[in-house]
Amino acid sequence: MPIRILQVVNSMNHAGLETMLMNYYRNIDRNRIQFDFLTHRDFVGDYDSEILEMGGHIYHAPRLYPQNYVKYFHFMRDFFAEHPEYKIVHSHIDSMSYLPLLAAKKAGVPIRIAHSHNTSIDLDYKFILKELFRYKIVNVANEFCACGQEAGKYLFRDKRKFTYIPNAIDKNNFVYNPNIRRKIRKQLSLNGKLVIGNVGRLVNQKNQSFLIDILNILIRNDINSHLIIVGVGKKEKRLKEKVEKLNLKKYVSFLGNRNDVNELYQAMDVFVMPSLYEGIPVVGIEAQFSGLPCIFSENIPKEVAFSKNSEFISLKSSKYDWAKLIYKSANNSESREILKLNNNDYDISKSYRILENFYLNLSRKCE
Repeated sequence: MPIRILQVVNSMNHAGLETMLMNYYRNIDRNRIQFDFLTHRDFVGDYDSEILEMGGHIYHAPRLYPQNYVKYFHFMRDFFAEHPEYKIVHSHIDSMSYLPLLAAKKAGVPIRIAHSHNTSIDLDYKFILKELFRYKIVNVANEFCACGQEAGKYLFRDKRKFTYIPNAIDKNNFVYNPNIRRKIRKQLSLNGKLVIGNVGRLVNQKNQSFLIDILNILIRNDINSHLIIVGVGKKEKRLKEKVEKLNLKKYVSFLGNRNDVNELYQAMDVFVMPSLYEGIPVVGIEAQFSGLPCIFSENIPKEVAFSKNSEFISLKSSKYDWAKLIYKSANNSESREILKLNNNDYDISKSYRILENFYLNLSRKCE
């Protein structure tokens, strides 16, 4: 019988940490290790059908609203009583992992893993609670993981050593293909245009509003440009209103959630992430394996970069400086057809063993 690992997430939609989990799930030896998922949304996620096909189970807990906490802990108490098979719980919701890991500790689950995927949190109505949970998480977890050094230092505050689990991808899905580039650019009417790409949730953290301002500068300077934004989120309406206000509607494509992001990278000329903060963005890794020149804000850890076509620029720099760098990067990059990228950390065909061995070693502690 395989070891069953309970992965705790918000949902299993197309997003960074969820995609990372699926990359590992597809590659580990599922005869020895099986993933199940505890989500905090009651809808069907983008990856749910694939999870079920691979033998995983999906459970839905109440949302982590403060008014739900009593209901939540009742649910978790009953859940662990009904599922004594879970000896390892691996939570991926940053400081909010405090809550499911506290429930797991109360239920006597022996291995409780907190995994850091970020370097900051949004200033929303739960900010004070999240900060409190960040300080207390080391009291309920007894194993610690992070996607990078800065992410680990942020969540665990140098209080605990942590295991580095790289945000690895299947690089073969992202190899540059000129035929796909021609197909997608024709479909989206992008021929002859400088195409800027961004992939991520439409939320304050990802800072797509800043990118729209940069596009406006390029267009006003007669640079035939087009911005592709892939993703959904609560800022979508506001971003579209801004595009309308600046008369940029014909220069911006909001593509929503897509399952062909690997092909969309082929159509881009430069990938830009002006994020306010990140852990190690999976999309940044994907874009580099696609051979794209990438421009990251200096708020993103330098650990993400492994291509010589990656650059960092401060959000304090003028938007004109950003526009100039985008134009230069899109026009001066090495041919994507001859760009060879070898990075073992971010190649899932090698790195899956890191997580596989991590779980196998932990399971021996439960015997």
